[in-house]
Amino acid sequence: MQKGKLFGWMLAAVVLSACSKNDDTEDENNGNWKELPEMSASPRSEAVAFVIGDTAYIGTGFDGDKQLRDFWKYNPANGWSQSANLPAEAAARSSATAFVIDKKAYVGTGFDGKVRLNDFWCYSPETGNWEKKAPLVGPDPSISLARRDAVSFAINGKGYVATGNDGSGTKDVWMYDPTADQWLARQSFGGSKRTEAVAFVLGQSAYIVTGTNNSELKNDMWVYDAAADNWTQKNKIANVSDESFDDEYNIVTSQAVAFAVNNKAYVVTGTGNGISKATWEYDGVTDRWTKVRDFEGAARYSAVAFVLGGRGHVAAGRTGSLPLDDVYHFEPNATYNEND
Repeated sequence: MQKGKLFGWMLAAVVLSACSKNDDTEDENNGNWKELPEMSASPRSEAVAFVIGDTAYIGTGFDGDKQLRDFWKYNPANGWSQSANLPAEAAARSSATAFVIDKKAYVGTGFDGKVRLNDFWCYSPETGNWEKKAPLVGPDPSISLARRDAVSFAINGKGYVATGNDGSGTKDVWMYDPTADQWLARQSFGGSKRTEAVAFVLGQSAYIVTGTNNSELKNDMWVYDAAADNWTQKNKIANVSDESFDDEYNIVTSQAVAFAVNNKAYVVTGTGNGISKATWEYDGVTDRWTKVRDFEGAARYSAVAFVLGGRGHVAAGRTGSLPLDDVYHFEPNATYNEND
């Protein structure tokens, strides 16, 4: 797909009416989105993405008809090629989650089209194989921890899965120890229950923000100190204070994506009051958000994000009923170029 390509006049009308920007806004925003080669895989939403070394991987998801188990890898020098699919023993799935520890990726939970899942699988690029790992279970295995639309992150050699939907929103947090192949309960998320949130890591701290619970978009944001196992609330992401810094905040959304690069975090796209193209930059030192260059592909939700080559990338997702396969990376300090 080329930047600005329309997906039919009806879709174009929806995107343009919901997400139009005036020239003044374009001039004020910073950064540039550049389109990359589209995925060789079929278009999809609700996939997972992870990076190992100099290669990004995208897999699973929903193509509008069925859940998927295939994986594809991308390297800027070599382009796209197929990677090892989830094994036949593993259900095809969407709305799963993934994290990386010691150059191995862990993919689990999600939805197979009928039930929520709690299994986890580990991929090693050295062997090219997937290995079954301990499912997400607590001290009482009779209590299901299966879920979809959770968030995950990795800190200090441990993986974490938090929030999600087990039939309703959740706020529990579980830590995976790869040496013991075991899940341990951690301090529950400090905010209210939620699903379809995003997580990112700055330094040794993990942040969870956005999402929804009982159809209500959440405007709180929390940071997790893994060493102390506690949560601290940060400034809210809507205009709710008496201070002026949040007068222009309109970050509340769900099914967005997030990535962190160069000590800044970015929350991009999503859905709430319409399908979004917004890009918000977060400074963890000042606890402030700045609106930067809007995403330059089609407005979307349920995309994936990853960091490769020092740049944040956004790929795939859905706009209305249409799954996507395009890929863009963001250059926060670049001058806007409408032709790339």
